[in-house]
Amino acid sequence: MTSPGEMNAGRLDAREGYEGYLGGVRILEIGDELGEYCGKILAGLGADVVRVEPRGGEITRGYGPFYHDQPHPDRSLYFWHYNFGKRGLELDLGDPADQARFRDLAIAADVILDSRPRGYLDGRGLGREALAGANPGLIHARISPFGDTGPWADRQASDLVHLALGGVAMNCGYDPDPAGKYDTPPVAPQIWQAYHIAGEMMAMSIIAALIYRQKSGHGQSLSTSVHQAVSQNTETDIPSWLFLRAVHRRLTCRHSATVARSPSLAATKDGRYVLPYRTYLMAGFNIWDDTVAVLRDYGMQADLEDPHYETARDTPVARERLEFLTERLVGRLPFDRDVWLDAQRHGLPWAPIRRPEENLADPHWLERGTFFDVHHPELGETFKYSGAKWYSDEVAWRRGPRAPLVGEHNATIPAEWTPRREPPRVHANARMQAPPLKSALGRPFALSDVRVIDLGWMLASAGAGRFLAAMGAEVIRVEHESRPDGMRLSPAGALPPGGRAQREAATSPIPAPTWAPDLNRSGCFMEINAGKLSVGLNLKDPEDRRRLEALIRDADMIVEGYSPGTLTRMGLGYERLKELNPSIIYVQQSGLGEHGRYGRMRTFGPSAQAITGISEMSGLPEPYPPAGIGYSYLDWCGAYNMATAMLAALHRRNATGLGCHIDASQGDAGLYLTSTATLDYSVNGRRWSRFGNRSPYKPAAPHGIYRAAGDDRWIAIAAFTEEHWLAVTDILGLESLRADQRFARLADRLASQDALDRLINEATTCFDPFQLMEALQKRGVPAGVCQTAEDRCDHDPQLRHLGWLVELDQSEIGRWPVREHPVQFSETPAYMGGRFDRSGPSYGEDTERVLRELVGLSPQGSAV
Repeated sequence: MTSPGEMNAGRLDAREGYEGYLGGVRILEIGDELGEYCGKILAGLGADVVRVEPRGGEITRGYGPFYHDQPHPDRSLYFWHYNFGKRGLELDLGDPADQARFRDLAIAADVILDSRPRGYLDGRGLGREALAGANPGLIHARISPFGDTGPWADRQASDLVHLALGGVAMNCGYDPDPAGKYDTPPVAPQIWQAYHIAGEMMAMSIIAALIYRQKSGHGQSLSTSVHQAVSQNTETDIPSWLFLRAVHRRLTCRHSATVARSPSLAATKDGRYVLPYRTYLMAGFNIWDDTVAVLRDYGMQADLEDPHYETARDTPVARERLEFLTERLVGRLPFDRDVWLDAQRHGLPWAPIRRPEENLADPHWLERGTFFDVHHPELGETFKYSGAKWYSDEVAWRRGPRAPLVGEHNATIPAEWTPRREPPRVHANARMQAPPLKSALGRPFALSDVRVIDLGWMLASAGAGRFLAAMGAEVIRVEHESRPDGMRLSPAGALPPGGRAQREAATSPIPAPTWAPDLNRSGCFMEINAGKLSVGLNLKDPEDRRRLEALIRDADMIVEGYSPGTLTRMGLGYERLKELNPSIIYVQQSGLGEHGRYGRMRTFGPSAQAITGISEMSGLPEPYPPAGIGYSYLDWCGAYNMATAMLAALHRRNATGLGCHIDASQGDAGLYLTSTATLDYSVNGRRWSRFGNRSPYKPAAPHGIYRAAGDDRWIAIAAFTEEHWLAVTDILGLESLRADQRFARLADRLASQDALDRLINEATTCFDPFQLMEALQKRGVPAGVCQTAEDRCDHDPQLRHLGWLVELDQSEIGRWPVREHPVQFSETPAYMGGRFDRSGPSYGEDTERVLRELVGLSPQGSAV
């Protein structure tokens, strides 16, 4: 029998018997790929996650790739990766005896993580209502494709279909042709990204429910749909539509936009790619001078130092010259020359477009413990896994065991999991004694006793606080107008000059304003900072720094997204924070993390995506270049990751009284998402190769994104079964293909996908995409239109049913839609307006009230 202590190869916490962040938490997981990533996160955080599988093993054991390419239930690298750190047992829930065994386990559990079809557990007498009497603290967390109610509740989906319907695919792909038409389809990011997004949202929500239960003893039901979670994940296409009625266009390996931008990729001599980040309006960078300095190092600056460029450098001609010389430099060097490091030394956020496995030997990630060796005793071999989402000296991520063999713990788990007699002790603070606040929804918040000092920056770190604010935390945004958050000034968040009235009257795109800097006119900033307070402090001023220290003394945590080492240089490093508040939680996030040799590297979402392999994992097969993800995917994933870190540390603090320091990064978050790609290299020595919109690991054919009637309209279709194939051929009028030996069986169709895709694409071109989706879904075929921001915001009936947007007021810009938290809580519903029932704050809007009421200080002299 494997003891809980043996399950964690990392260090124990200072309090004996408490491991990781979720020590002692028992999670009963049942379902397929919809929930496995969520369970993997929770297991990594220290929970005892028990995987309940049907007799013979879960269907996902049949997903590739496989150890030595030999299909076997215990050799799936997919299953190894997504079930790492878990234990497993088999139960046939159609058998009354096994139903009783499941019930006994559920009564002893803290959480049921359920991704079975709607009503599966309820129909067997095992739903939360049936179990609540025996286990009132039980949290039942549901992940479903579209939600359990609404017009699309019974529809079929897949990873590709969700990425299409959720808008991700329409942000990703290649540049249009010179006439502005697309000759290539949208290309979805590869390997299970839809389930990653939903899993991230559910994992943080489960921890929030556990924190509420620590104080109240109450369990509850949680529910999220993959569709809503994915639909909220795109970046600026939604605000462009909501604010300006503008439509985004796909662009190769760079942000989708309403207009074409300069190329992002530069090809190396040996056919690889570098991302020389060339955004000219990026705050804090001198793109021209720093790029010229890199070129000068190689004697390739040409005429860029001529005096006439001093006044002409901001013209299109000058920019084209700079880009041409940059591409020429990169093109004369091989990929492994690492010219990006030379650019970084000059302060430029360049990055290599790596394949995911190329990070396995990078000393930076090894120093951070992002990858570690895992032993497989049944094979007598050890393989390198990706498994830590952040770095901490004090609390280790779980480093074992490997995923369970079929039925490996059938005998041991029922003997170990017995109901607890006493609730765990909670280390309470004064705020925890007060009754929980109620939201505008009339229900209690989960985190109304939590105070967060937020020094976040842009989406990747400031975005984390919005989730805690939606759960009721008092999130105090500290900022200074001398260095405002870039999102306060970003043209991407521009509002129409005439406000909401102009937008509602618009029937065509509203020209983007020539936007004079105004700290309170960015719709994007207000959405990302919804529900927060704003305090204006000049942290270079000793008096204001003392005011910040006074706030920290009575806070639960401080979070920041500055360049690594900034707070330490200001005299507010972790040791000083602990002097101010011994149980403080300090969570920082940067591009690649402070600990390790890349600690001073300058990165943004796209450059972190490039270095981690995420950009390479989206695109058509070579010789096409990587298409990348058409927005800052790792900004969102970084925000999810940081929010999970904040909540996990709070759960541990409540149980042990101990604070901690967490060094998170977008890079760590990205490497965690490279899924089985790095494991496939570790096990089989196989480098990553792009496969477009096909499905090599869960076999399906046809499986792709196909052109439909209309301008740039596309539909995703996934045929996994013979029934799917028959329905597709019926609806498309391709019955003759059934007699074609190239397509007789699924194996044949997989071998003939080029020919099959051409025929499917010719047929779908004649169909309205929405009508075709309806027809296919009525026959049970996973299919979904590649939806635009307009489709999701204005026409999607399921998102409207789920309430995915909420109207919030802002003191200067009025009332605008904001993306709501995509997980529904039965007892403590999240509300994106937070405890203050509003959108984001104007700069310094709350300085006086916060300083007077919270810490009893005068705001005089602070930078309001």
